[in-house]
Amino acid sequence: ELGPISRADLGRRNHQDRSTLTRNLQPLLAQGWIAEDVAEAGDGRSRPLSVTRDGKALLKRAAPAWARAQEAAKALVGVDGAGAIMGIAAKL
Repeated sequence: ELGPISRADLGRRNHQDRSTLTRNLQPLLAQGWIAEDVAEAGDGRSRPLSVTRDGKALLKRAAPAWARAQEAAKALVGVDGAGAIMGIAAKL
């Protein structure tokens, strides 16, 4: 959705510090699901991240399982419980 994005912007959007973001990106980069490119403009230090074709295919395959997991969680804790959990997570 975000297109090529810098690590700093992705970290801000995900509320992750630099070391946590780097640690979380390592397996995605190693599997080839995320690519790190050299920015077209600038001094070459910026390395925007983008989802690769393999990464997009994986997301497409995983979407139905994710939707089922979300429904199972709602069934377990109820709609109000799920809302409460999301509220707590948003405050973190």
